[in-house]
Amino acid sequence: MSEPNLDAEKKIAAEAAAELVSDGMKVGLGTGSTVAHLLPALAARGVKDLRCVATSVATEDRARELGIAVEDFDKLDRLDIAIDGADQIAPDRWLVKGGGGAHTREKIVAATAEEFVVIADSSKAVDKITAPIPLELSRFGIASTLARITAELGEVELRADAPRSPDDGVIADFHGKVHQPGELAARLSLLPGVIDHGLFPSGMVGPVLIGRGDSVERV
Repeated sequence: MSEPNLDAEKKIAAEAAAELVSDGMKVGLGTGSTVAHLLPALAARGVKDLRCVATSVATEDRARELGIAVEDFDKLDRLDIAIDGADQIAPDRWLVKGGGGAHTREKIVAATAEEFVVIADSSKAVDKITAPIPLELSRFGIASTLARITAELGEVELRADAPRSPDDGVIADFHGKVHQPGELAARLSLLPGVIDHGLFPSGMVGPVLIGRGDSVERV
């Protein structure tokens, strides 16, 4: 059996998500290789009067190049829809995000949206959530934060040559055991120095659109 064309799967999932956006919506735009397909699909639809916010500078710049208006996320207290990719999608709809280091902003945008739509290729569907789990850490006291995570939860490593997060946080990855993602998420959130983690709970997640071959599976 031939290997799936993952980029083509990302494209059809992104195009399906673009169809969910209509005139006048307030839209959260995610970050990453799948969202890179969403932006031209959204621009091609010619949807009018959108108010968009972006989770990264890269997304913001590309959207504006395509004629999609993007504004600062300091005046909107709700969004109609947010669309973003994922690094892992479990059967219970827990997600791992943060491969691009923007997971804190991505989580804020997802939580603000009435509907958080996830788009991905078939390789992102997994049997269970496993490490690595992206982390954003405060620069202040970084050595003590890393030691605290290691002592209480397991191995953590700074991401080699990774740029800072969009808000100047330090990006790291947790490499310890993930027994229950909800339990790990709660424990990480309690640790001083951890700004946020890349575990997204199923209750936050709306439609999941996964490209498989030449069709889109809605989970």
